[in-house]
Amino acid sequence: MIKKEIDNELEYIQKVKQINEGKNLHYHILTMGCQLNENDSEKICGMAEEMGYTKTQEIMDADLVIYNTCCVRENAEERLFGKLGEVKKLKEAKGTIIAIGGCMMQEKHIVEKIKKSYSYDVIFGTHTLQNFPKDLYHAILERKKITDILDIDGEIIEGLPIKREDSIRASVTIMNGCNNFCTYCIVPYVRGRERSRNPEDILNEVKSLAQEGYKEITLLGQNVNSYMRVEREKENTLDKGAINRIDSFAKLLRAVNEINGIEKIRFTSPHPKDFTDDVIEAIRDCEKVSKFIHLPMQSGSTNVLKAMNRVYTKEQYLELVEKMKKEIPDVTFSTDIIVGFPGETEEDFEDTLDVVRKVKFEQIFMFIYSRRVGTPADKMENQIPEEIKHKRFDRLKSLYEEILKKNNEQYIGKTENLLIEGYSKTNKDLLTARTDTNKVVVLEGESSLIGKVVPVKIVSEHMWYLKGEVEIN
Repeated sequence: MIKKEIDNELEYIQKVKQINEGKNLHYHILTMGCQLNENDSEKICGMAEEMGYTKTQEIMDADLVIYNTCCVRENAEERLFGKLGEVKKLKEAKGTIIAIGGCMMQEKHIVEKIKKSYSYDVIFGTHTLQNFPKDLYHAILERKKITDILDIDGEIIEGLPIKREDSIRASVTIMNGCNNFCTYCIVPYVRGRERSRNPEDILNEVKSLAQEGYKEITLLGQNVNSYMRVEREKENTLDKGAINRIDSFAKLLRAVNEINGIEKIRFTSPHPKDFTDDVIEAIRDCEKVSKFIHLPMQSGSTNVLKAMNRVYTKEQYLELVEKMKKEIPDVTFSTDIIVGFPGETEEDFEDTLDVVRKVKFEQIFMFIYSRRVGTPADKMENQIPEEIKHKRFDRLKSLYEEILKKNNEQYIGKTENLLIEGYSKTNKDLLTARTDTNKVVVLEGESSLIGKVVPVKIVSEHMWYLKGEVEIN
């Protein structure tokens, strides 16, 4: 079935390409949201370019505008509707095709609002991304609006074209969906339940990337460390001879670690409850796997964590941190924190600050709680006033910046082998790299260093980045 669907999509790619032949058409894409959305956009770009479109950063030059939406980020709806309002004039002026995909298109109330109030040509959901060429073909040929959304969990589709922006670092999705149903999160409703890719497909993709010269791989999933859990729970679903029984995240990490050419392996986003001993041991043993672990906390209060359905306590989270510090030399952590979840008291918030002080996170992704239609938390009566949420956010930010400066100072004078990623986005005279803890390092150097791993000595810290110098042996 998967093979048949892919053959159909390749057929429609060629059909659209024939329609576009000789027309010098351009597409513009805006990606909203997480790394999984970015990875989806790389596939959308791959399909668009196979269909004869050339990418442009200037929306006014676009014959096809694509919005890949997110419904997790704050103010996501307002941003999309604003963009649709802006592109309406472009459509009226030159007939630009408007395609909207992504998580937000799995929300019925959003789709109905778009149908009622905005111009569009194609709407496709997270489970129908592979149908984009077919949908675009019918929209062009039949001059009608196409809505292609599945409410059921879609299959994982292999073999779609992909256009990667980076030539050194690449993301590889290992699973889709989530079974956790945190009460604040819309993801299980818009991306579906957990579905893991075949390990052979993942390893072949990573091997292919290594052959193309990619040095760093990030394994992606809503809950990466539960990889193959659902499949393990099903009877007789795994081929006992498949890839030496890679049926867990720990085994997948070890297998990717063995692929020649790959220098660094990262992963996101895991769940604390799924950091089993075998995963911790794999991180410890695999020299290519980053020892910088993203460990989403969300709150330091046991009461709030229970209301969030996170299924661990403050004490269990701290115990996990200590266990990982004991098992993995030089391990460091980043985290996610939601401020102002319904019912969060001052005491609850102080628990969060307490955990931040104890763990001394290298990186904190901080969010003010925002309601999401369709989630249990949206219906909770004890919503926190915006003023209180913002004051707490500022206090967390202030504490984090104090810790960040102290953490940064510990890097000064140390030398670390870093992958040189390219030129700085803000200063083209400087190169950039990242430490294992994901801190940006800027340094002087020749372009010949790009794509190479070289020893870099940290000479100063500047809050949001470090400055380094290449050490010459």
